[in-house]
Amino acid sequence: MHPAFSVVFFTTATGAGYGLLALLGLLGGLGFIPADFWLGLAGMALALGLIVAGLLSSTGHLGRPERAWRAFSQWRSSWLSREGVASVATFIPTALFGIGWVFLGKSGGWVAVAGLLTATGAAVTVCTTGMIYASLKPIAQWHSRYTFPAYLIFAAMTGSVLANALLQGFKLVSTAVLVWALLATLAGWGWKLATWQHNDRLEIPTTANTATGLAGGTVRSIEWPHTEENYLLKEMGFRIARKHSAKLRLIAQALAFAAPAVLLAIVFFLPWPLGAIVSVLAAVAQLAGMLIERWLFFAEAKHTVTLYYGR
Repeated sequence: MHPAFSVVFFTTATGAGYGLLALLGLLGGLGFIPADFWLGLAGMALALGLIVAGLLSSTGHLGRPERAWRAFSQWRSSWLSREGVASVATFIPTALFGIGWVFLGKSGGWVAVAGLLTATGAAVTVCTTGMIYASLKPIAQWHSRYTFPAYLIFAAMTGSVLANALLQGFKLVSTAVLVWALLATLAGWGWKLATWQHNDRLEIPTTANTATGLAGGTVRSIEWPHTEENYLLKEMGFRIARKHSAKLRLIAQALAFAAPAVLLAIVFFLPWPLGAIVSVLAAVAQLAGMLIERWLFFAEAKHTVTLYYGR
């Protein structure tokens, strides 16, 4: 599959996991969500499970996974390294918050401080993930003002929809969380539409002529320097037909935004446990839709190096 499913799953799972973790840290630490053992255990397990699964899947994208630890040493210059450092650092306040909120049944005080640090660490980690892609100048579709905020918006969106499903499941209906989940979903939908509109109108001035500095004709490559596709061609030069892209965009919108928004709106009028069931369906549909949206995010991007191959 092109692009690599490991990266698609990584960005989807960690975004949702950190979004949920941030909400639990804020709302749980400050006492807006009660310190219930089973609720806390389920919420923390879901958030950390998504984060760990995403981080582990990202190592499958490496040629030498056993050397992944070396990426941490480049934090001064690499957003990928900063993401790794931030993700590990976030586990420290998360552990303290989990002990206090889940196992000791406390909120406020030092638990609230740990929760705020947990939420901050989660947000910072998502920011570093977004900057990995927003900082890549050779990929015009990513190097725009839409990429970085999208990661924060989608993390808040998927995290809040999961938080709503969690609270509904434990019969702790929170109108505020439900409203926030609905508004975040609509905001994510609007931002995605604006991003697609920007990318569709994007005019890339770089051509083979401007790249080589040659004029007086059309510069083209006579033959490839190798016989098989390399990493950049597989994942940064993937060609998707316009009709397939349009179809996948509709599916992504239906699953990630439209269906969850409608289902969340219906939850306002449903008693428990019907509200809980519909909330879970909204979360499942959204995660499935975000997998498609993330696949398109990578598939529709074009690296400038593809000019060298006549694309």
